[in-house]
Amino acid sequence: MLIIITLLVVVVVVIPVVIEQIVVVVVVIVVVVVVVVVVVVVLEFVVVVVVVVVVVIVVVVILVVVVALIVVVAVVVVVVVVVVVVGVVLVVVEVQYY
Repeated sequence: MLIIITLLVVVVVVIPVVIEQIVVVVVVIVVVVVVVVVVVVVLEFVVVVVVVVVVVIVVVVILVVVVALIVVVAVVVVVVVVVVVVGVVLVVVEVQYY
């Protein structure tokens, strides 16, 4: 029973959060790449290319950190929910026996 509840929590809470973050990262990367291509084609300056590459790297690093934090938060939420559910189940079982 606890395994089923845990799996449900993982499926309902963690997977959507992770998928959402992956989608956000992909969209941001695509937008950044498009902007870089447009800027490079329009301006064709080495300095602009260097600046844009640095900005892209910074944005990607920030996104990775944010995603990591969100995944950690999701995992913590799941653990807390599981602990609470287990506690409630144990209390209910104990009450039934006494």
